[in-house]
Amino acid sequence: MINWTELNGLHVISKLEEIINKWFGVEVFYADNHFKIRSGHKDKDYDFKNLFFQTQMSLPHGYDFITADVERFSDELSQSGETVMIFDSYFPGVKMMGTRIEIEGEYQGTVFAFPFLKSTFSDEDEKELVAALTEHGASPEAAQECVNETRRLFPREIEYLKELVELVAGEVATFHVEISKREERIHMLNSELGEKFRYHNMIGKSKAMQKIYSLLERISTSESSVLVQGENGTGKELVAKAIHFASPRKDAQFLAVNCSAFNENLLDSELFGHVKGSFTGAHKEKSGLFELANGGTLFLDEIGDTSLSMQVKLLRVLQEGTYLPVGADKSRRTDVRIIAATNKDLKTMMAKGEFREDLYYRINVLNVNLPPLRERREDIPVLMEHFLKKKCDESGMPMKTFSKKCMEKMLDYPWPGNVRQLENEVERLVVLAGDDKSITPDILSPQVLDHGAAPVEQTRGVNTSGKLKDALMELEIIMIREGLKRCNFNKSKLAKELGMSRASLIMKVDKYGLDKRAKAGNE
Repeated sequence: MINWTELNGLHVISKLEEIINKWFGVEVFYADNHFKIRSGHKDKDYDFKNLFFQTQMSLPHGYDFITADVERFSDELSQSGETVMIFDSYFPGVKMMGTRIEIEGEYQGTVFAFPFLKSTFSDEDEKELVAALTEHGASPEAAQECVNETRRLFPREIEYLKELVELVAGEVATFHVEISKREERIHMLNSELGEKFRYHNMIGKSKAMQKIYSLLERISTSESSVLVQGENGTGKELVAKAIHFASPRKDAQFLAVNCSAFNENLLDSELFGHVKGSFTGAHKEKSGLFELANGGTLFLDEIGDTSLSMQVKLLRVLQEGTYLPVGADKSRRTDVRIIAATNKDLKTMMAKGEFREDLYYRINVLNVNLPPLRERREDIPVLMEHFLKKKCDESGMPMKTFSKKCMEKMLDYPWPGNVRQLENEVERLVVLAGDDKSITPDILSPQVLDHGAAPVEQTRGVNTSGKLKDALMELEIIMIREGLKRCNFNKSKLAKELGMSRASLIMKVDKYGLDKRAKAGNE
């Protein structure tokens, strides 16, 4: 069954509806395979673009007339072998066009274009139509105005309208198929959420994460230092904890410090401790993290933000296992495994003299490089489901679900803040959804909701003046250009989406000069 609600706001279909209205003056609406109208034209506050349609729906029995026409025409079309048909609506001379929506050979609904008049519509026909509208409740002035506004189409225009209405039906079918495939994939991924795709508190089924899990299994029993690299929000501390709790040190302390959160003096005291009276305010001795983590693991996050003098002190601990508390005159020993992390390019910092080369090789005995979330998109549904259950359980709420459109938006967003940003977004959605069981896209953060929207110059639409052939070509260029971006220039995938052969797509890409990568390679 087609999810008619999710058709609303779909960019390609909305654009086609806009073009059809501006060229031919008609409105596009939909009915399902049970002949029920599935667009907003029956709503009280609907913004009609056609005066006749609006006038008819305002009449006492106007809605009854249109539903009777829809039922009769849908039934006739579904039984016929035709793909597009023109019908006589309830009011004399007023035409309606309908085309079948077929998915896997089965009739699923109808796309209608309504209303229009034929070019042969005469003055006598006009008087009869005005009289019929007046008889059913329209004022003579309103009846005359809406008849005057209704477009009279020549045979060639009707043929063009047929082509575009068929194109709308094709887009509806394509959209349904793609959403169904994505829904099946999401369901499959969600059903696989479990220990198979976990490593301690880390979650992911992607190949990239499976490689990380395999690496962590191999290094967890080692005593060597580890450097974890990755963007903010990728879960570097989770990796450090996973290494610690799978190691022989798991029964000892795991302590963490963010090196960028302290100035140098405070970090010195935090890491190494201080003796009483070593500085103003040092009223008693304080144990540092190297002492507290003795026998366990110390996680140094954002180590790239430490000063060169602090790096010397850290190097001494790594080389000799000794450190000097602030104000002390005697070194102390410690047995701590160091796991360091950074989102900075330490090699570039070494070249600039900002990070010590000897410390780099001391902390980088073993290296774990975490991929950003945008490079492991198949983990997004699994993570979303995990965070959703976690937040619902914490809030004491019944389990919610993500609507397909919401899931689609979340999958398309690049998540520059990675897993941390995704978790925050899910928490926000749980709060804003309130008692609603389904999480809909309208409450998404603006940056997620608006991502992927066409630039302003594109959303202003295809040129609706001039020749139809030129405008169709312009629409074709937009659809191929946006599709290439969406599919990351995978022409085979895009050709399948557009329902055309790969060879035909390549010819059109070359014709319109849309392959930016090819251009860049020739420069």
